[in-house]
Amino acid sequence: MGVFTRAVVLLSLLAVLAPVPSVASPSFVNWEDPHVHPMDMTPDGTRLLAVNTADNRLLVFDLTSRRAPELVASIPVGLDPVSVRARSNTEAWVVNHISDSVSIVDLRHGHVRATLQTDDEPADVVFAGHPRRAFITCSQVNRVMVVDPARLGAEPRRISLKGEDPRALAVSADGRFVYAAIFESGNGSTLIGGGSTIPDAFPPNGAGDARGPYGGVNPPPNRGNSFVPALNPANPAAPPVGLIVKKDARGRWMDDNQGDWTELVSGAHASASGRLTGWDLPDRDLAIIDTASLEVSYATRLMNLNMALAVHPSGAVTVVGTDATNEVRFEPNLNGRFLRVLMAVVDPRRPGTRAVHDLNPHLDYRTPTVSRALRELSVGDPRGITWDATGTRAYVTGMGSNNVVVVGPGGARIAQVPVGEGPTGIVFDGARRRVYVLNRFGASLSVLGTDRLRELARVPFFDPSPAAIKAGRKHLYDTHKTSGLGHLSCASCHVDARMDKLAWDLGDPSGTVKALDGQNLGMGLPMPPFESWHPMKGPMTTQTLQDIIGKEPLHWRGDRTSLEEFNPAYEHLQGDDAQLTPEEMGELRAFLSTLTFPPNPFRGLDNSLPRNLPLPGHYTTGRFAPAGQPLPNGDAVSGMALFRPPRLLAQGLFACNTCHTFPSGMATNMQWNGAMWMDLPRGDKGEYHHALVSTDGSSNVTLKVPQLRNLYEKVGLELTQKESLTGFGFIHDGSVDSIARFITEPVFNPASDQEVADLVALLLSFSGGDLPRGSPTELFLPPGPGSQDSHAAVGQQVTLGGAGPTPAQLGRALLFMSLAEQGRVGLVVKGRQRGEARGYTYVKGGVFQSDRASEKVSAYVLLARARAGSELTYTVVPAGTEWRIGVDQDEDGAYDRDELDRGRRPDALRDEVELTASVDEVTR
Repeated sequence: MGVFTRAVVLLSLLAVLAPVPSVASPSFVNWEDPHVHPMDMTPDGTRLLAVNTADNRLLVFDLTSRRAPELVASIPVGLDPVSVRARSNTEAWVVNHISDSVSIVDLRHGHVRATLQTDDEPADVVFAGHPRRAFITCSQVNRVMVVDPARLGAEPRRISLKGEDPRALAVSADGRFVYAAIFESGNGSTLIGGGSTIPDAFPPNGAGDARGPYGGVNPPPNRGNSFVPALNPANPAAPPVGLIVKKDARGRWMDDNQGDWTELVSGAHASASGRLTGWDLPDRDLAIIDTASLEVSYATRLMNLNMALAVHPSGAVTVVGTDATNEVRFEPNLNGRFLRVLMAVVDPRRPGTRAVHDLNPHLDYRTPTVSRALRELSVGDPRGITWDATGTRAYVTGMGSNNVVVVGPGGARIAQVPVGEGPTGIVFDGARRRVYVLNRFGASLSVLGTDRLRELARVPFFDPSPAAIKAGRKHLYDTHKTSGLGHLSCASCHVDARMDKLAWDLGDPSGTVKALDGQNLGMGLPMPPFESWHPMKGPMTTQTLQDIIGKEPLHWRGDRTSLEEFNPAYEHLQGDDAQLTPEEMGELRAFLSTLTFPPNPFRGLDNSLPRNLPLPGHYTTGRFAPAGQPLPNGDAVSGMALFRPPRLLAQGLFACNTCHTFPSGMATNMQWNGAMWMDLPRGDKGEYHHALVSTDGSSNVTLKVPQLRNLYEKVGLELTQKESLTGFGFIHDGSVDSIARFITEPVFNPASDQEVADLVALLLSFSGGDLPRGSPTELFLPPGPGSQDSHAAVGQQVTLGGAGPTPAQLGRALLFMSLAEQGRVGLVVKGRQRGEARGYTYVKGGVFQSDRASEKVSAYVLLARARAGSELTYTVVPAGTEWRIGVDQDEDGAYDRDELDRGRRPDALRDEVELTASVDEVTR
């Protein structure tokens, strides 16, 4: 039976499948994925390429116009494109973060001619070496893929990097070296555990060890023998807690009171903090890859978040990003000053030599608030950097400050230019004496003149983002609007609405104890007594903001009844003059409610749990086999059985699922009345009351049951090994190094390392829904809240054409149709047919609706149309988005090709190019 004959048979079967009812989804899903290198220029300087992340397209601008860049093509690519590079004047590679793919775009004809599958969450691509190859960062797996562009079907080489989340790339002038910025490199800080109330639990209470610099006093003082601010005498004694320490230039582990903890972290008494003697946290920031040998070296100790990089004409590598001062304790001491915006300069021939410059030299950080005029000079959340041809000026985009700052090689400020909202990508055009800036949030392109350093024009482009996103984003990101020094925002820690992978001690010795009034304490189950919340809470790791609305109360302790209770942080933590107004808080809430977890990388494309998942980087803890040995492969289905009744892993009293309900992992919004689970009424602001527990064995007795959907994002601390990639791990303060360690704490009763591996596999693949729900009448299995996450197949692609589809390619396309037939996802097809850009959406029964309203096409016919020059790319999209993405880009009810046939672009904007300078100056 031939390939196409098999296709006909399978499509016939699809037509009679009973569809699984799907939950209606909005037409736009927001993963809030960050730009990495979102703009590039073709080598001949005639075309400017920019990703339109919200619209899943590559924009092509003609630069030969004397007035302003002219949009000449909008080419569909994969989901959430974050980077683009011109391989030649006629070919561009677009990196699609959600699709786990690179779209290879034919710029002559304006369509995708091939799609390269990558490892999880690709971030950037460059071309380097002899012969010239593509280097692609795959951020989630800490890896660089090396691909021969002439042999896309060949198995790529893979380079493992010793750092968390490599993203931005650059190339040396001679093409010999590739440089990769480690986004979540850390800043050399880690936690010494403290406050555990369970005997033999991990980690030991090292912060209270008598061999420490304070003789066992916990919490330790932060100013000599005292506390600043002073302790509130009306409060009870503060609970013992963990302590953040940071490695200094001498390699000593110091706290914010100059207490030296080295002996208890890496020295002879390292076991007192649960570590091995000689343990280290190298803090690698920049990977230097030799393209000839593929060997890797590193530059270290630059900053916490390495956001963008560029090569100076001298050959030095310049990195911009932010560095956190999380080793400083207590919110009043951190107010407005917990972050620095930096540029690091590294000589790649001597990586140990580096210079680090503050990009806000006008700030002295002595006060949390300065004048509005000084704030407007600040740059915040830097996401792009480029040098002029002479190396005398660097142009840095401030995504949070809505400006471009111009600095010299030593970081000295030359000028700053306001641009559109959320600038990220930046390209220097020496021939035209211009700089182009991509304003991601404002959906526009700013054109700057290099002579007078001013904005000449602003070119808008189509953005399908809902109004809630456009209105609410600024309250998270805008550093000028929301901070006293103009350089930080909520997103400084909740980076891209996620995490900075650090812990912070935001307690306040002068604060007051907060009562537990109105909370869902223990779900009506018998639990130890709860305690009111002490203001000295100790370190707590930054939590993601994904899917937090409707999951109240908030924070690790559940001590924020609703989002509104975070409003004082604008003044007390960010140093701003005022809090958000009720209207602005509503805008922030609406924006946060759009944030969605991405597809889970450990599940099958049918969203199934893995049955035989390799667990590299996960180790035995010593409960069964000796500590530090690789865990066996895990079976997440078996792990699910262990997680639910009748197995009661928590001391034989509760099942894991009793507290961590499917599909989110957080506790129920109900209470047990003795016979069934009963809903709790919502609060005054519409907030829910998900349960708090008092059984975590922490001196922070009252804690919210945390969600479990991003645990795979938090790995990297591993204290059975002598080296870790991150300083903080799991539970509220990040003191438990690994998932396996948590599962083998004394309060849990797995029977073997295989059961541990099975539970680890389940927890890694937790997000993605499709998990069995609880029951209103089962004591150990309460119903839990839903989860705003994504099916594992969402974003996946295959391009058919060229020499004809291979069996593997055809199999992917048919699997995509099967999933769409069941209503679990949507499916769109994009490509070039008979010289026209075309789109199609799958509508059941083996039929696609085309972008002409009167035309439907059978799946078999569409498959047969794919050939060289007329390639078709199949993309899985979230259910409910397929009509917008496939056939009605602007959702006006008129299909895209019908509009084009009438001479109207579906993405046409009413706004003309905004000239912000005189016409003479723009055209000069």
